[in-house]
Amino acid sequence: MGIENIAVREVEAKSILTRSSLPVGGYSANPYVGCPHACRYCYASFMKRFTGHDEDWGTFVDVKRWPRIKNPRKYAGQRIVIGSVTDGYNPLEERYAVTRDLLEQLRYSDAKITICTKSDLVVRDLDLLTSMSDVTISWSINTLDESFKNDMDQAVNIERRLAAMKEAYDAGIRTVCFVAPIFPGITNVQEIIEQACDRCDFVWLENLNLRGGFKRDILSYIRDKYPQLASLYNEIYVRGNRDWWRNLEAQLHAFAEEQGLPWLDGYLPDGRSKPGSPAVINYFYHEEVRDSENTGVRKLRKG
Repeated sequence: MGIENIAVREVEAKSILTRSSLPVGGYSANPYVGCPHACRYCYASFMKRFTGHDEDWGTFVDVKRWPRIKNPRKYAGQRIVIGSVTDGYNPLEERYAVTRDLLEQLRYSDAKITICTKSDLVVRDLDLLTSMSDVTISWSINTLDESFKNDMDQAVNIERRLAAMKEAYDAGIRTVCFVAPIFPGITNVQEIIEQACDRCDFVWLENLNLRGGFKRDILSYIRDKYPQLASLYNEIYVRGNRDWWRNLEAQLHAFAEEQGLPWLDGYLPDGRSKPGSPAVINYFYHEEVRDSENTGVRKLRKG
């Protein structure tokens, strides 16, 4: 679906900042409801039931308007994640520029700004972002295969995401290559790390967690396009066997050690990494994390 076919409306919001349960954020800011990227695995599709939309996910976008943020300095030192359930740099941002307006309001707040995107439009705002005290930009890249990417989302291609990451990195912005969600047997994590290592400070690893309405669609897609993987996906997502994830986690931990890349468990530290040696952040099974006494690799625990 082209952007011209997206149903767009402008809505009034009481506030743009909300308390966040994200592991890296004290607050979330989502200048849009919905997203034209139409990612087939998007967890944020649950937002439909809170906003009165019954259209298919990816076919509508609400553009938020909100009262200006009063006393931005009260957020000094707080993490504010822009784009936790939308992409603030989706193509409509070129027309509406509400994400840029949000950044203007937060410019002198000294908040820790984290932007999550699949777009290269964010580099439009480097003039503003480089003037802020603490900025992190994260790009989602879970494949280097453009045909698989096109099956999964309608965002810009991987080459453009990597180029934007490099431009921001070279401009002095802290960058994250968000390898998520990892599709078993499809996402080649090591190749992505090798491609991104000269343009990011951190590589964040997160598994594909199938839930909600898209689980059936993804499993059907795998049976159709990757029939050789159907039994593996059945084992993981129907029978609940996590051995594949445990093995991949151990392999990637070993790979990071071989490459001299720091391995971190489940948190995003401050600062930047040594050039060419991004820290790898393990966030497998983010809903259940525990430390394994046997392997030293973080594993599963409720909470």
